[in-house]
Amino acid sequence: MAKFTREDALEYHRLKGKPGKVAIVPTKPMDTQRDLSLAYSPGVAEPVLEIEKNPADAYEYTSKGNLVAVISNGTAILGLGDRGALASKPVMEGKGVLFKKFADIDVFDIEVNSHDPDEIIKVVAAISPTFGGINLEDIKAPECFYIEETLKGMLDIPVFHDDQHGTAIISSAGLANALEIVGKKHGDIRLVISGAGASAISCAELAIRWGVKRENIMLVDTKGVVYKGRKEGMNKYKEMLAVEDKGHRTLADAVKGADVFYGLSVANVLSPEMVKSMAQDPIIFAMANPDPEIKPELAREARKDVIIATGRSDYANQVNNVLGFPFIFRGALDVRASAINEEMKFAASKALAALAKEDVPDSVIRAYGGESIKFGREYIIPKPLDPRVLLWEAPAVAEMAMKTGVARKTIDIDEYREQLAYRQGKGEQVRYFFQNKARSSGGTKRVVFAEGEEQKIIRAAYQVKEEGIATPILIGRTGVIEEQLKNLGLEYKPIIVDPGKFDKVETYKDAFYQLRQRKGMTKVDAAKLVSDPNILGLLMVKMGDADAFVSGLTYDYPEVIRPSLQIHHTAKGATRAAGVYIMIVEDRVYLFTDATVNIEPTAEDLSEIACLAADFAKRLEIDPRVAFLSFSNFGSTPHPLSDKVRRAVELTKSRRPDIPVDGEMQADTAVVEEIIEQRYPFSAVKDANVLVFPSLESANIAYKLLARLGKAKPIGPILLGMGAPVHVLQTGDDVNAIVQIASVAVMDAMSR
Repeated sequence: MAKFTREDALEYHRLKGKPGKVAIVPTKPMDTQRDLSLAYSPGVAEPVLEIEKNPADAYEYTSKGNLVAVISNGTAILGLGDRGALASKPVMEGKGVLFKKFADIDVFDIEVNSHDPDEIIKVVAAISPTFGGINLEDIKAPECFYIEETLKGMLDIPVFHDDQHGTAIISSAGLANALEIVGKKHGDIRLVISGAGASAISCAELAIRWGVKRENIMLVDTKGVVYKGRKEGMNKYKEMLAVEDKGHRTLADAVKGADVFYGLSVANVLSPEMVKSMAQDPIIFAMANPDPEIKPELAREARKDVIIATGRSDYANQVNNVLGFPFIFRGALDVRASAINEEMKFAASKALAALAKEDVPDSVIRAYGGESIKFGREYIIPKPLDPRVLLWEAPAVAEMAMKTGVARKTIDIDEYREQLAYRQGKGEQVRYFFQNKARSSGGTKRVVFAEGEEQKIIRAAYQVKEEGIATPILIGRTGVIEEQLKNLGLEYKPIIVDPGKFDKVETYKDAFYQLRQRKGMTKVDAAKLVSDPNILGLLMVKMGDADAFVSGLTYDYPEVIRPSLQIHHTAKGATRAAGVYIMIVEDRVYLFTDATVNIEPTAEDLSEIACLAADFAKRLEIDPRVAFLSFSNFGSTPHPLSDKVRRAVELTKSRRPDIPVDGEMQADTAVVEEIIEQRYPFSAVKDANVLVFPSLESANIAYKLLARLGKAKPIGPILLGMGAPVHVLQTGDDVNAIVQIASVAVMDAMSR
């Protein structure tokens, strides 16, 4: 867990003289008198009248459909107990920013200064028309049960007490995976729960839905085991889980022979001796915060076969409610659900359990220290910072809402998953564009990877195959690849071409010699080189045994591009190849060229590079607006270097009158529309999106600075003008980047 002082926490909450963690930001323009007239009087009268006629139109004309109320009376604040409504506000603001950060949901936090459950119910019911959903938070038991049940019966929007259900959903997902690992079934286990509050009751009920038998669950509260006939400290919720009296009274009695322990109580109540008394392969979820019922190191000392989870981020298997509530509400809001029912909670839990078995993205691995993360005893629950949780859990919840009849809006789940990805930024939108285009090939295009023994390549190939993007071929030693698959825990049988055992080596050797015999190559040279993975992969495309080639993860760029041009040359009609980077800056997409191939291009070269980039933009369904960049604006600084760029503009205009092109111009002139309008209204291009740099040096510097300092997201390099679908990775690319380039390679193959 990250270390900080009391002063750090207080300073964070008043940082930069702006107290708190939330603010309201307008979603519509407010810059002119007309804007103000539309936003408020008199324009606002029109949606008022429409909503009066049809209340459902509130979802169309207001923020209701993306707005959740986080409501508390401060009677059970984290581990701090009853501190009052106002003191709960920092927690509720925190809840609001988690909703926004993880699921793009807006929140009003509302602190109700009352201990009377009926008064809280009246307040929530009265304000409910404002919201698409209600999240109850930090309200003590048993009042929280009564408040939630009553409001669910009164309101036609989702009401969800996260303290109850969030922990249950996450822990149930983890339990399902832990049981699979140890080879046990829900119906056969005995579960002991330390604690009998809101979350404990909800955890028990969801475990029952997963298949645990009610009679095999034993609650233990501050008075001991909850059994039938006990009088002290009972309520109707505990009664539902009371077991037959078999003489168990203490936690130590309860855990003897138990398969699973859930801790929802206080620190250090589970001793190492109790752990030793549990069944084989005990599963312990010690979820008290900040200090668990038993520290993981003590549990492992007592039992080497234990699987343990806690609520803390500094241990493996964190049960964190942020894996639940943002995504559950996202799915519920997007189908305008009238409730979050038990089936939707179960669907959320199952989605999380399934996601934990998938290959973990490199971005998530980096966020958690860079060590390998794969399904097993140390990883049974997805990580909170995994962006895929949104794409798995929200659709599962939305789909179940539709199936169970609480959805008031029907959506296509595949389209919805894509829309959710778009919420994660323009980069995801571009990624989906590439992958969807590639999938339209039916996954039949064969992409050969030169570095087939690399773990990242194997993981990417698995994803490419699973998502129907292409049929991957891995070049490498069969034994090494199979060992890597075993280490990765992937059940995958890829197509492998082992250079040492390739049955077409003689044919390939002869073909390579024929290609290069007048370039100084001998038959001996060809025989040696043909087993080089880059040469072999490129020849596979040449000989029709593959459709596209990808390499570069462990090679320098020239090591891939040089043999590619020697074997495949440039495309018909092209005299040179060029490299382009897609640069995503917030919600804008730019193409930078040439940042990878041509070091000192001539005017003719620049013109050809521009045409290649503009045509590629069209394939991305972007209307190209091409600006040739220089230190000069339209002749303002005469110099041989700016003259070269101006000649390139003239050549391109005469060659391709169908493409909007202009220059030479400075970089800010190219991308700031107002500069063109005010100073250079004659320009054929404003707000350019294809930027042609005067040299490789300037393009390479620009894209790297923008990526590092401007937080832009680069995709590439993407090779244009090649004689075959050949694409080069950047050294050290992550798996997502490899999949993107493979998708581009498939698009390229499809266009040939």
